Amino acid sequence: MTTKSLSEHATNDKLDDISTDIGLLLLRVVFGGLLAAHGSQKLFGWFDGPGWRANADGFHEMGYNPGKLFGTIAGLSECTGGVLLLLGLLTPLASAIVIGTMINAINASWSGGLLTGKGYESALLFAVAAAAIAFTGPGKFSLDAGNPWQRQGFVWGVGAIVLAVVAGLLALILKWVF
Repeated sequence: MTTKSLSEHATNDKLDDISTDIGLLLLRVVFGGLLAAHGSQKLFGWFDGPGWRANADGFHEMGYNPGKLFGTIAGLSECTGGVLLLLGLLTPLASAIVIGTMINAINASWSGGLLTGKGYESALLFAVAAAAIAFTGPGKFSLDAGNPWQRQGFVWGVGAIVLAVVAGLLALILKWVF
């Protein structure tokens, strides 16, 4: 190999090394931003959303009583989980918040089917994206990167999913009890 080809090879390796981090950045920013926007629709009526009162009434009609409490928790969870993922901050916890919320969203839209446009496909997609980020971590371009609290990998991914399932099922149990 010539000196030039070694240099080009090293440059390609550097680009390949950051390509995963760029992909994670794109995923986190778009996904987290969309999720935060959904939460702001529920809480504030932004982006043509229902706003807090209509959201609370909708949760009441779905059997989540009191609707004000469950609707507020859903909106706050979407906003908080979305913003944390967008920033790449406290990533396993952010993923758990999103997955737990999406467990309930899947339950609420289950009767609509999977690929009907009125079903649970969006909630399932959001849950899977959050789970993937829990396992991979947020990447180098995040607020977690290089900090002592940065967590990622198999144990943290499984931990996020377990926490999410417990929280999601607790909400469902409360729904069924009340």
